[in-house]
Amino acid sequence: MSGSTFSDLAADPGAQHTLLREVHEATLAGDIPPTSPRSVISESWERSLAAHVDPEDFRPPIVYGRGEVDEVRTVHPLHAVVPVLREMLVSIADEAHHVMIVTDADGTILWREGAVELCRRADPVGLCEGTRWAEEAIGTNAMGTALALDAPVQIYSAEHLVRTYHSWTCAAAPIHDPDTGAVLGSIDISGQLDRLHPATVSLVNATARLAEGHLRSEMEANDERLRARNLARLSALRGQPGALLTPSGRVIAAEPHGPWPSRIALPSGAERVALDGGREAIVEPVSGGYLLRLPRSAAQRDRSRLPALSLSFLGERPTAVLDGEPLALTLRRAELLALLALRPDGLTADQLALQLYGEVGNPTTVRAEVHRLRSQLGDAAMSAKPYRLRAEVDADFLTVRDALRRGELRAAVQACRSPLLVRSDAPAIRAEREQLLVTLRSAVLGQSDADLLWQFAQTESGRDDIEVAERLTELLSRHDPRRSEAEARLTWLLGEHD
Repeated sequence: MSGSTFSDLAADPGAQHTLLREVHEATLAGDIPPTSPRSVISESWERSLAAHVDPEDFRPPIVYGRGEVDEVRTVHPLHAVVPVLREMLVSIADEAHHVMIVTDADGTILWREGAVELCRRADPVGLCEGTRWAEEAIGTNAMGTALALDAPVQIYSAEHLVRTYHSWTCAAAPIHDPDTGAVLGSIDISGQLDRLHPATVSLVNATARLAEGHLRSEMEANDERLRARNLARLSALRGQPGALLTPSGRVIAAEPHGPWPSRIALPSGAERVALDGGREAIVEPVSGGYLLRLPRSAAQRDRSRLPALSLSFLGERPTAVLDGEPLALTLRRAELLALLALRPDGLTADQLALQLYGEVGNPTTVRAEVHRLRSQLGDAAMSAKPYRLRAEVDADFLTVRDALRRGELRAAVQACRSPLLVRSDAPAIRAEREQLLVTLRSAVLGQSDADLLWQFAQTESGRDDIEVAERLTELLSRHDPRRSEAEARLTWLLGEHD
C-alpha cells in the first residue's frame, strides 16, 4: 500500500478503504499519513474539528421528531421537486442498494427513500429524517460538505471524520433557489463503501440542476400569473414611474423600463422603500406581490407627459390600452400601430402603403386609415408628417426583440408565446413576424439547454416544430419525465408529415 494514492485504488474499494483509514488514523494522531488526504477532505476535517465534532461520536442532533417532519417538509420549497428527484434517483438507488436523501439548507434530512435493507442499516447510525448533517454537527459527510462548499462532492468511506460512517460512501450536490440564488438544500445518494460508483456525483449534480430547472419553470409561471393579475394596476399609474415586484423583491415589470434595478430589498411590513439615488418609493401590496410607485414632485406633475400606450400583439386577438383605457382595434389599425412602434422615427403615407400592401399599395387609402387611428388616439399620442407615435410604447413584440438583443433568451421565450399578429398578411408585418421567430428559434436551438428548449416547445411556435422535438429527445435525460412526452410528440409530428 506504501506509495499508493487514493486515485490509484479507485477500482479496488477494499484497498482504497484500507488506505483511507490509515490516512484518517495518522492524520488525527498527528503522524505522517501514507498519502495526503484530498484537499477537500483535509479542509473539511479542519472545519469539523474546529467546530468540536468528536470523531468517536455518531449521534447527529435530532431537529425534528417523527411527528414534525411531515409538517415541515410540506411547506419546504423542495417539496415541489421531490417527485422529479424520485423519478431520477429512487429507482436507481433501490436497485443499487443506495438511499436517496434530501436535506434543507441547514443539512437536516427531510426525505429519505431507497433500498429497504439499507434504510434499516441507516436508522441506528442516525441517517434518517429529522437529523442534522451539517459539518459542524456531525463532521465531514457529503450532504454537510456540499452545503459548506456550495458544490457537489463525493465522500468515500474513511474520509468521513466520524469513524462510525467509514463503511458508507455518499455523493451530494446543493440545490439553489432560481429566484434568489440561495441554497435551499441538498440531494444525496448514500450506500455501503463497495456500492457507490465514482460517477454517482455527476448523476446527483445533474439531478440537482434538473430540480433547479423545475423550480425555475414554476417561478416563471408564478411571475406570469402575477403580471396577468396586476399589469392593469401598473398601467393605471398613467405615466407615473412604477414597478411590479415578486414577494422576494424581484422586478418583473416596470414603467418606464430603464431605470429600475433587477431586485429591490423590501423590509417586512415597509410602506416606503429607499431606492438608489435617494428617491423613495411607495410600497403597495397586490395579489401575489407588490406594486412600487414613485410619487412625483409638484414640478413633475405640472409638466406635460407622454401618453402610455400598451400593445399586446403576440397572438390571435391584438389589444391596445392607452393611458389605462382599452382601444377598439381592427386588424388594419393593429398593423399600423405595430409598424409605427417598430419605426419610432415615423413613416410617410407612401412608406406605410408599401409596408401594408406591397407595390400595389395606395397612399390615399392609408391616409384615411391613419386619420381614423389618429382620431382614436388623439394628437397627444400621434403626430403627422411623418406619422409617428408620441406615446411611451410598451409592446410585447418589442419586449421579445429587446430581450433577444440582450441575450436574455428565457425572457424572450416567456414573452413570445405566439407569433406577431398571426392573421396579418401585410408584407412588413409578415417579415417582422418571421424574423422574430427565426431569430428566437435559432438562438434557442443553439444553446443545448434542455429547460430552455422545453419552454420554447410549449409555445405556439415551437409546439409543432420537428427539429425542436428531435433536439429535446437528444438533450433530455432518459430519467427525465419530460422525455417520454417529447418522444411521443416527435412520433406524432413525424406521422403528420409522412
